[in-house]
Amino acid sequence: MSSSPVRALDPRFAGLVSATADLQQVATGFGFTEGVTWVQKGAHGHLLFSDIPANVIYRWTPDGEGTGTIDVFLEKAGYQGHDVWRVGMPFTNGKAPDDPGYEQFNMFGSNGITLDPEGRVVIATWGGRSIDRIEHDGNRSVLADSFGGKRFGGPNDVVVCRNGDIYFTDTFGGMLGLGEDPSRELDINGIYRIRGSEVVRVIDDIPNVNGLVFSPDETALYANGSIDNYINRYTVDSSGNIGNGTLFYDFADTPGAGITDGMRVDVAGNLWTTAPGGVWALSPDGAPLGMIALPEGGSNLVFGGPDRKTLYISAATSIYRIETKIAGAR
Repeated sequence: MSSSPVRALDPRFAGLVSATADLQQVATGFGFTEGVTWVQKGAHGHLLFSDIPANVIYRWTPDGEGTGTIDVFLEKAGYQGHDVWRVGMPFTNGKAPDDPGYEQFNMFGSNGITLDPEGRVVIATWGGRSIDRIEHDGNRSVLADSFGGKRFGGPNDVVVCRNGDIYFTDTFGGMLGLGEDPSRELDINGIYRIRGSEVVRVIDDIPNVNGLVFSPDETALYANGSIDNYINRYTVDSSGNIGNGTLFYDFADTPGAGITDGMRVDVAGNLWTTAPGGVWALSPDGAPLGMIALPEGGSNLVFGGPDRKTLYISAATSIYRIETKIAGAR
């Protein structure tokens, strides 16, 4: 990018990102990217991300010269069937219908991606309406696809705690007709926990729930309201029970492309989130510290690199990165 997109709103932001930091586009040409996850193996690492309308998870490997190579990590990452025109939220590339570049497609691939404590890849399959895991031998396991005998509507984001508990958001996005789809079985969007073979609903008070992340010490859970553009904070007790939800930050009146979607925390407990205008950093007490403007709406983010000080950001068509001064906790 020609000039730094960093916008400080609080002096503390200078300790998180340099005012002259450059936002780099490292890959582009995708339908809609999501689920950026960094995988570090010894001295080397790579980035995984979903391209939802392509139904593929890609792997981007840096080459040490500021660029990298892309290959396919997983095909049919979300919906496994052949009748793909019958599933997935209808979406466009954001251009006007009379624009020659206008495109319309269904979002039936995978969405959020994360790693469990054993380094296995866990996927919110969205169009597949399940939470899946890629085992060390490459086989794929379905960890959960229903609650109370009723099928999920479209798992969106997923995180794994240090003890192996898996939390994820479920939405209507995996279905062509969304909340009115005839295949819908659950009446609400919610947040669920998988512990062993047990699936429980832990949050049901965010109508359009989307992204989630834990604080570094796992005593707080942040969850956001997607197109409603707000973030709630919940307490987490030693048994993993969730409660005392309060409004953490409201972006409802913030201008710019993008919504509250993917979130991460750094080692100091600051919350980094996509939101209107780009990526925002909020202090643990909810003060806006600053933001990184994006040329298109952001969808997710992750701290990567061997020191976890490179912020990778997925957006509509591209993957971006920017160097930070602080390391990511998740």
